[in-house]
Amino acid sequence: MPELSRTHLVLIPSYNPGPIVYETIAMARHYWGPVWVVVDGSTDGTCEGLQALAAADPGLRVIALAGNQGKGAAVLAGLVFAEAAGYTHVLTMDSDGQHPAALIPIFMKTSQAHPEAMVLGVPVFDAGAPRLRVYGRRISNRWVNFETPWAGIGDSLFGFRVYPVSPLRTIMSSQRGMRRFDFDAEAVVRMSWQGVPAINVPATVRYVTPGEGGVSHFHYLRDNVLLTRMHIRLFLGFLVRLPALIKRHYGARIRPKDSET
Repeated sequence: MPELSRTHLVLIPSYNPGPIVYETIAMARHYWGPVWVVVDGSTDGTCEGLQALAAADPGLRVIALAGNQGKGAAVLAGLVFAEAAGYTHVLTMDSDGQHPAALIPIFMKTSQAHPEAMVLGVPVFDAGAPRLRVYGRRISNRWVNFETPWAGIGDSLFGFRVYPVSPLRTIMSSQRGMRRFDFDAEAVVRMSWQGVPAINVPATVRYVTPGEGGVSHFHYLRDNVLLTRMHIRLFLGFLVRLPALIKRHYGARIRPKDSET
């Protein structure tokens, strides 16, 4: 097992993932420590199984929420505990086996070299990726690029990322949204609005079939309605912030020239 970091941890929100979660945790612990799992009201017995693993592994911690509150709410709970424990950055990844645990060290090293930034995974899809999901992601990415505006967000929905803890926790604590599937996209937009730069790193995606133990909680109608409402909310926020965003981007472009004089 790797030596435990004192600044960067892996944070995994988990809701009824089935047995594949144990493979996910084993791979994450193989490449990094500590790993924290926030069990979001799971009823499939995995909470008890994870707690048994944590009892024998000082690098694994399980935080159990009383009921299902949503991915964003689980991440926020983890952020609060992480900040209280002195951690400065978290790498978020899903519990369903889609995200590439082997890339955890690369993402963490990038974050350690650029602690002011968020390190965003840009998904590299294989032929098995659902076309409807890929198409919907493109639409969300276009909206996010417009809302930021074009601040370098490589992908809006891929949850394999490293965030600075303090700014994200502050932003989430001030918002009513960002608690469910809308978390990933809204987080990068609001972090960008706060001046947190993005570093994009390619990452492969593994779509696990039901036969392989894959479990998906994405509902096309419900979650696309949620994303649509989110983008309406972000667009209105973008309009309010537009003068400041233009000033920031204009200033960033002329600053190198000014430094030469």
